[in-house]
Amino acid sequence: MSIKLRLTILSFLQFFVWGAWLITFGTYFFSNNLGSGAQIGAIFSTLALASIIMPALTGIIADKWINAERLYGTLHILYGVALFFVPQAKDADTLYYVIFAAMLCYMPTISLSNSISFTILKRENYDVVKVFPPIRVWGTIGFIVAMWITNLSGSKANSNQFIIGAIAAIVLGIYSFTLPKCPPPKSISKEASVIEQLGLNAFKLFAKYKMAMFFFFSMFLGAALQLTNMYGDTFLDDFRKVPEYGPESFVVKYSTIILSISQISETVFILAIPFFLKRFGIKKVMLFSMIAWVIRFGLFSYGNPADGLWMIILSCIVYGMAFDFFNISGSLFVETTTDSKIRSSAQGLFMMMTNGIGAFIGSKVSGFIIDKYYTLKFTDINSLLGHLKTDVNNPAVVQIFNDSKNKVLADGTLQSPVFIKEWQPIWLSFAIYVLVVAVLFALFFRHKHNPKDVENVQH
Repeated sequence: MSIKLRLTILSFLQFFVWGAWLITFGTYFFSNNLGSGAQIGAIFSTLALASIIMPALTGIIADKWINAERLYGTLHILYGVALFFVPQAKDADTLYYVIFAAMLCYMPTISLSNSISFTILKRENYDVVKVFPPIRVWGTIGFIVAMWITNLSGSKANSNQFIIGAIAAIVLGIYSFTLPKCPPPKSISKEASVIEQLGLNAFKLFAKYKMAMFFFFSMFLGAALQLTNMYGDTFLDDFRKVPEYGPESFVVKYSTIILSISQISETVFILAIPFFLKRFGIKKVMLFSMIAWVIRFGLFSYGNPADGLWMIILSCIVYGMAFDFFNISGSLFVETTTDSKIRSSAQGLFMMMTNGIGAFIGSKVSGFIIDKYYTLKFTDINSLLGHLKTDVNNPAVVQIFNDSKNKVLADGTLQSPVFIKEWQPIWLSFAIYVLVVAVLFALFFRHKHNPKDVENVQH
């Protein structure tokens, strides 16, 4: 088996083990009445916390003591074991710690997988710039395939999604031990300070106005990046509770497959990035990303499974521009504006501000806002039916009671409250938030386009 094929399998499984449950976790959480919006926000914040804590630590371990492929394999096996425990967690508090343990193992493997691929390809004298992107795109394909398997196997609302991810993760962990050895390069000097070893020397970039603005806006946009991962499938699945559509709606039955259009779109927009960067420059491309997020959320707000289905599909297509244009152009901005001595640390800081601090804030705040302002509580059958404008025999109403294992008592009250999320204002509020960020970014972030900075951009 060729090296390129072996690394392609690595990339495919790296994101397969995440895609099996990440998009459908919200559906699982709310369908099984495991907690509130604030609680799922807290659980999703573990992705951000793990992104802040683990990559630097595992980077030091791989640099000094353990072969990268062995550390990578060990982390994936532990991640798989943690996923096996998810079905045993019957409340949000327990689930928080189980997912946190899983994320502490998984999040550092994203950068480790890249490091392993780069090390092996360079050692085999491959042109990394040319060879790696086609290998990496199979990671996105793996994520998509996992989403489809979860949906088509009927696992998006049950714990089977975690079993799928767990088995694949353990297989990947074992497989990684068969890869060519990637011994510690020991590139960090023994005399290096703790700040240098942890990659914290890039924080001095905050002393520069332009860099400070870039990192702050990265954080603000990072707060929006996980929102559709958290709520996208739940939003589409919740149409089963709407009388006009019900549980047999195509969008409800195949919500995860529809959302996978977003990942497919990513692979297409990656190819367009060099053209846009050369023609418009980094600042405008990042602005295009923010505008795309506004459109993404706005289309979700007004989309529905009937005459608004085109809005949902278009929103998924726009996602590719929203996600890729900021992440890749932002990474390129760091690459072209920082000193080579701290460039790796600066890239790590960029990831920390977006996938770490920003995602943490977005997860926590969005959960609180949804609970506080956009979740309706019904305690009697008449008010519920009045809101839904239907009768008790409607399939959507039956679905609500089946989900919550609820009953109507003799006096018309409900055995336990029914909570219904108002998705239109939820997505609109997200769209307005990103629009405000975009306007402020256009006003305060100053960067002059220099075509030479991006003339060698490769896709």
